[in-house]
Amino acid sequence: MHLYKEWVKLLQEIGPGKMMTTAYDTAWIARLVEIGEPIGELALEWLRQNQLEDGSWGTKELYYAHDRVISTLAAINALVRRGRAKDRPLLQRAETALEQIIKDLDKDPAGDTVGFELLVPTLMYEAKALGGIHYQNYDFITKLIPYRSAKLAALPKKTINRHVTTAFSSEMAGFDNKNLINIDELQEVNGSVGASPSATAYFVLYLNRQESLAIKYLREIAPQGMAPNVAPFDAFEPAWILWYLILTDLDTQLLDLCQPHLDHLQQGWHPEKGIGFSTIYTPKDGDDTGLVYKVLTHFKREIDLKAVLHYESVYHFRCYELESNPSVSANIHILDALRSAGLEEEHPSIQKILNFLKKVRISQTFWFDKWHASPYYATTHMIISCVGCSDEIIRPAVEWILKTQNADGSWGYYIPTAEETAYCIQSLAICKQYGYKISRKTLLQAKEWLQNHTEPPYPALWIGKCLYCPKLVIRAAILSALVLIEKI
Repeated sequence: MHLYKEWVKLLQEIGPGKMMTTAYDTAWIARLVEIGEPIGELALEWLRQNQLEDGSWGTKELYYAHDRVISTLAAINALVRRGRAKDRPLLQRAETALEQIIKDLDKDPAGDTVGFELLVPTLMYEAKALGGIHYQNYDFITKLIPYRSAKLAALPKKTINRHVTTAFSSEMAGFDNKNLINIDELQEVNGSVGASPSATAYFVLYLNRQESLAIKYLREIAPQGMAPNVAPFDAFEPAWILWYLILTDLDTQLLDLCQPHLDHLQQGWHPEKGIGFSTIYTPKDGDDTGLVYKVLTHFKREIDLKAVLHYESVYHFRCYELESNPSVSANIHILDALRSAGLEEEHPSIQKILNFLKKVRISQTFWFDKWHASPYYATTHMIISCVGCSDEIIRPAVEWILKTQNADGSWGYYIPTAEETAYCIQSLAICKQYGYKISRKTLLQAKEWLQNHTEPPYPALWIGKCLYCPKLVIRAAILSALVLIEKI
């Protein structure tokens, strides 16, 4: 593999965002058969062809109960509403699988998927009403209700519109709580609701039937009925790819190819609040803002740190304005941004983040984050952000990574993956540059494994309403790791 040429190809491929198909969002597209929309039939057929061996739906490479529960419920409701006799065996298998998977919800190490407490009660009661399931134990739903109530109570004016992140999960309103939604203030400029295929499908079916701009959006992002978890994510994708490029020191050689993406990110930057995962998505967030600040300033683009500091709260930095639990990775990426801005370790904002991150470590060693199912994601980014500055906090994490390498040279919390192996190579190679005693044999063994596993499909490890995989971002992580390991 010629790594420079691969980077050239990747930078030319960046666009609105490439993401794997998700069963959850495809199940919502399938409901469009109710209005005679052809992509609905295509989506239904995809569901029929992609039921997993255990009878559930969700990502097939690894088992994550929250992903399986929400995806299976969405698929059940789509198929039951169609009412075809040939789907009954699929539904029977799905109900049996669901009863078992619900018992495993507490075992997911990174916790809930996005909006789980909002969406699952609605989906569950709908499935029950439709006769899609006959489940009797509702204890897990009862546990979700207080969290659902608290999140809805925090909404400004108690309504959902495009200015709040709950719009991304608008389908939680179902048939009985449409009064929660401000229909006139819900859509983004591209016709979507929260850049979410599932929320937009709900909108055109049950809120503003056959709204033309929303249907146009759905046809564009799911022409064959298969939908991603979000679309577009045109800030998230280039920002991450450029961040991984920065690690390689190839950025000066590829500067001309970077310029259009830097222009796009800078144009999407709000001087007060930064940026979100998409330039058309109204809410901004601390995670993408920290990441994009680091990228833009590295390439000598002038933007104000004020937008990053906007997310500072009493004990940590926020990811979103109305979040129920803080994001570890958002704090890590903001820490990286603050340091790139020249703030010293003693600065109160940096100390605030470090103290927060020390408190939320698992076994005083590594980190999990709510946006990713693997601890290698947050942990390696923490190492990269702190190496050479706050080494005492990351040394146990470096040792943990070394100890958890598989015999074949790979890493993976559930199964060996190219993504997680790339993250670990990145962090260890950079630590070695800073004088850490990292065995060259360890890195070369990892390199050999990764070179044999560079091609997609990549397992879905990122957490949205279900698990998803941003394809080009993972590709960038792999290329970055291979460049770094060539330099040791």
